[in-house]
Amino acid sequence: MKAVQLRKPGGLDNLYVSDLAEPSPGAGEILVRIHASSLNYHDYVVAKGGMAHAADGLIPMSDGAGVVVEVGAGVRSFKPGDAVVSTFFPDWEAGEPTADKIRALPGDRNDGYACEQVVVPEHYFVKAPRGYSHAEAATLTCAGLTAWRALVVEGGIKAGDTVLVQGTGGVSIFALQIARMFGATVIATSSSEAKMARLKELGADQVINYKTTPEWGREVARLTGGRGVDHVVEIGGAGTLGESINACRLGGHISMIGVLAGFQGAVNTAQLMAKQIKLKGIMVGSRDDLKAMIRAVEANSLKPVIDRSFPLEALADAFRYQESNAHFGKICLEF
Repeated sequence: MKAVQLRKPGGLDNLYVSDLAEPSPGAGEILVRIHASSLNYHDYVVAKGGMAHAADGLIPMSDGAGVVVEVGAGVRSFKPGDAVVSTFFPDWEAGEPTADKIRALPGDRNDGYACEQVVVPEHYFVKAPRGYSHAEAATLTCAGLTAWRALVVEGGIKAGDTVLVQGTGGVSIFALQIARMFGATVIATSSSEAKMARLKELGADQVINYKTTPEWGREVARLTGGRGVDHVVEIGGAGTLGESINACRLGGHISMIGVLAGFQGAVNTAQLMAKQIKLKGIMVGSRDDLKAMIRAVEANSLKPVIDRSFPLEALADAFRYQESNAHFGKICLEF
């Protein structure tokens, strides 16, 4: 079978295509023909060599979607022909995260889904949503579930709430769609007028150009009549957290899901305390969370936004396109 592997010390030029032996399932395992994956910032960090623990020859990519080809003895959840999608932390079945639950991580600590076939324990996958393509299903593993956990599981979003999303990457677009699905008002930021127009087409009620309005937190407060938003999906990290605090209402909720604008920096802790804001770090979610999200997207016919797809052997080119920040929504592999 064809696979893409990563040679240490990492870097996009150290991704290479190989031909590996076809696997077969043992007891409790399933053989899945992978047809699609989707790119996340985490995958990019791994590919660039940012995870020192990643083994030489690692097969990258945390997201995988495809079809069950064969099942081993004792498998009860799947049968051949089932369309399936991977779980990000396969050992995190439910409840709160623990060190043991998040130890296994495909495409990072163990081989991922940049390959044509995988054999894994059956709990590594769940059934994909009805009517989804493989590429659409692959976007749910990380980006979709992160937005779902931020707003629904941890944020407790409800109709009438106001949500701030940042930029036009996969998590932010999913957050916009999920917020609208729950009947919330959405304020979005971007630095591109063309992307701002597309955000409005997707349902954003207000858009702010963060380049021309660098104090966008105050603008969000103004747009909400001085109240601030109920939820912030924070993808920037230290570089944008101050404005997110300005934008958040008294007692509001900030989900910290990214560090695109910096790993550390000054934070106005007094303002965070005075506004009694709940700040929650989010790293994807559990298998039960993924299954709940899939039921919701099926019931509401929510479909992800895919910008562009690449073939498996062009994974490095896909990452270079991700580097350009030209995309709107998800970048996928289809093979």
